[in-house]
This record gives sequence, structure tokens and C-alpha cells, in this order.
Amino acid sequence: MKKHLVCTLLVVVFSTAAVAGDRKLRVVLLDGQNNHKWEVTSPFLKQVLEDSGRFTVEYSTNINPKDKRYEGLKNVNFPPDLRKYDVIVSNYNGGNWPKEFNDQLDDALKSGRIGLVIVHAANNSFGGWKEYNLMIGMGWRGKSYGKRLKYDDAGKAVLVDAGLDLDTGHRYTGPFKIVVRDPNHPVTKGMPLEWMHAQDELYDNLRGPIENVHVLATGYAPGGKGTGVHEPMIFTISYGKGRVFHTPMGHDLNGMRCVGFVATLLRGTEWAATGKVSIPLPSNFPSADRTSSVSAK
Repeated sequence: MKKHLVCTLLVVVFSTAAVAGDRKLRVVLLDGQNNHKWEVTSPFLKQVLEDSGRFTVEYSTNINPKDKRYEGLKNVNFPPDLRKYDVIVSNYNGGNWPKEFNDQLDDALKSGRIGLVIVHAANNSFGGWKEYNLMIGMGWRGKSYGKRLKYDDAGKAVLVDAGLDLDTGHRYTGPFKIVVRDPNHPVTKGMPLEWMHAQDELYDNLRGPIENVHVLATGYAPGGKGTGVHEPMIFTISYGKGRVFHTPMGHDLNGMRCVGFVATLLRGTEWAATGKVSIPLPSNFPSADRTSSVSAK
């Protein structure tokens, strides 16, 4: 029987206590369906969030009853009561949620009562849900679906109309360079202007309405591989009064163990919940020519 695996593969290098006087922020981690190994990656996400000292995390697991791999498992805390949480972290890519829950999420986010974090393949979900596509800004879609945003070598943002350029893909997998585009945002403040992300899928040609999107950093494949342009890799979306943090990084544990990914996740989750960041960058943060990963036991 499949279940969330106990994540014991880390020697945690992050040691960030909650700000004095602040209560821990309450996270609900949505999973249960994904074309990636959610039963392995969700425990990792939960562990690094809780090890920071800033968050408590509860699962909300929506199992696909037709998936034989999880036969016998039942839903856990799904749909969740969003009144109990400060922020949602989505590691979910699967079947549609009940409309009643969609409406509750839409209302809670739009009113600013909750924040939302989108990790990697969570942006593949719900192509037909208009509000979700506005929430995430852009995601894994066909080229006819919506606009595409890229950056040229001069750092200029270029918006491409629907139907032009390529379908969404990951034309490069490996270590790649992150270029910070907004060094003053709370999430990216203090980061090196360029740093190396560990081996991961570099999502390219993300498509969507691209409304109220603020790109904090981009990813670029080395050696002329990939698309040859800088792809949005860390960005935020304003959805009504709500805050959404979105990173296409984190395909598997190789990508998630990157110290840059972990720091980005922690700071992005805190920002989505509060609009502020108190979590410092670790001393072993990646540099422009060196990746840095959380070591395995």
C-alpha cells in the first residue's frame, strides 16, 4: 500500500527559528495526484517547511480511486477547511476538485484570507478552470492556449501572442543558471544576482493569461541548449487581494534538494501568507558558478 513516505534522507542545513512573538504559519499541502512522485516529494516539502521553525504543515490528499498504485488508500483531509490555514502549497496535478472547493479557494484567495504556492507540475492542472489560470499566471499549456513570456539576453521582457513560438515543454534537464530580475522583492532580496540551480527540468514556454504577474527570477539553459532565452522561474501573481507564489522548479528530489530551491520555497511560502519575509538565506546558498544541495544521509 502506497502512502506518504517518511522523509529521512536529509541532513538539514536550514536552521531558521520563527520570529520572536510570531505564531507559526499554518500550511495545507495539497497532493494525492501528480504525474510526479508526490508520495516522495510531499514529505520533503513538509519536512523543510517545518524544519524552518516558521510553519506547521498538514496534508490534504485527494487520491484517484482509479489509480491502482494507491488502491486501498483513502482521502485525507480533503477537501480541507481553508479557514484553518494561512497558505496552501500545491503539489497536485490530477483530476478536477469539487466545484464547491474551487469556489471556496477562489473566494478565500481573492479576499486575501489565504495565500497560494504553486510548485512545478501543479501548474499543469485545471486547464479549463479560468480562475485557476488567472491565479497561477501561466502554466503547462499548448501554444494556442495563451500568451508566453520570455526574457532576451539584454534582460528585456518579451510577451508573445498565443499561437506563436512553441508549446510548453522542458527542452533541457540539468543544472541551470537563475538570474534574479527583482533583487528588492522580499523573496529574492539578498540572493546573488546569478546562481546555479541543481539538476532539474527547466520548464519553458509557459502559457496563460499572464495578468498581474511579477517575475522575480528567470532560468537559462547552458551551452545553447533549451530555448536559448531566459524563462520565468520564480514569480508572483496578485489575485484580487491574494498573493500567489509560483516556481516551476522542483521536478523531483534532485531539484528540490537544491539549497536555492529550499530557500525560495520557504521565503515564497512565508510571503504568500503574510506579504513579508523573515526567513534568512543560508550561508551555503548557491553561487554563480556552484550548485549547493542539502546533503543526503
